[in-house]
Amino acid sequence: MTRRQALRAALGLGALAIAGLGTASTALRWQRRDLVGFGTTLSLQAAHADDALLASALDAAVAALQRIESQMTLFRDDSALSRLNRDGRLAAPPAELRELLALARGIARQSDGAFDPTVQPLWRAFAGAQAQRRLPTPTEVTAARELVDWRGLLLDADGVRLARPGMGATLNGIAQGYAADRVRAVLLKHGVHHALVDAGEYAMAGHDPAGARWTLGIADPHDAGRLVARLFADGRCVATSGDDQTTFSVDRRHHHIFDPRTGYSPPDIAGVTVAAPTGALADALTKVFFIAGPDRAMAVAQSWNVDALWIAKSGRWGATPGLALGAP
Repeated sequence: MTRRQALRAALGLGALAIAGLGTASTALRWQRRDLVGFGTTLSLQAAHADDALLASALDAAVAALQRIESQMTLFRDDSALSRLNRDGRLAAPPAELRELLALARGIARQSDGAFDPTVQPLWRAFAGAQAQRRLPTPTEVTAARELVDWRGLLLDADGVRLARPGMGATLNGIAQGYAADRVRAVLLKHGVHHALVDAGEYAMAGHDPAGARWTLGIADPHDAGRLVARLFADGRCVATSGDDQTTFSVDRRHHHIFDPRTGYSPPDIAGVTVAAPTGALADALTKVFFIAGPDRAMAVAQSWNVDALWIAKSGRWGATPGLALGAP
């Protein structure tokens, strides 16, 4: 069981869907699909009065999710992204992959590189050292950091390529949010207007099975059994990242989120939950908030016109006023 799966089983992945307290709509029939993708468990819940239409919509949604995962995951050696990293170039990339790479570059540019889809060499340095039961040396971190530069991820009419040997791209910080966007769009296109898409990040539509707003529990990343607050969904997508999800040191000083400027993990934040118009943006911005730290979190939210809740390493937390929060 991965750390993400363990958290889901306990109280859930930083943000957990919680049943509403309203009156259920008896006209709707609910169905659920569970599957594995992006190295974790994913789920779709949706409702419609027509069981057959709903089943068809969920089939299409699962197919879209699996298609996106097959292109963008690094958990499979045969994915399009893995082939790009192996060969340094990819001719005629799938349209969705090209779209997301262009979006990732745009967010990298707008964030001055705080979000960078080319941090994969840092991941390789830390994961490789972890396999030897150690941390990478400063020299190894410096060498990896010199290969990180979103401007070296090049898209042109012939395809996509990496500017330098040894570079590597990762979409782990944005692909699950993007997948949530696309899956919700598939369901809506099929006429399904009540759904919760958990593609690792959340996209919602309509109301929950009890007829109430979807509610997410924001878990303490350092105590999976404790909720910090409840977040009442407002139609925006929600993404969460924590220093507990993949760690390279017991003290969680080193984890899967890297500051491209230093090569190390940001030191001040333990968890971030972002509400944004799209899952892709919410997903990417959790990393920007990590790097900004608690003192600059409010300014980051204002500059991107999103809302967020952040939890410092000390356990203190803060949030923008645009989130509808309730007691845990």
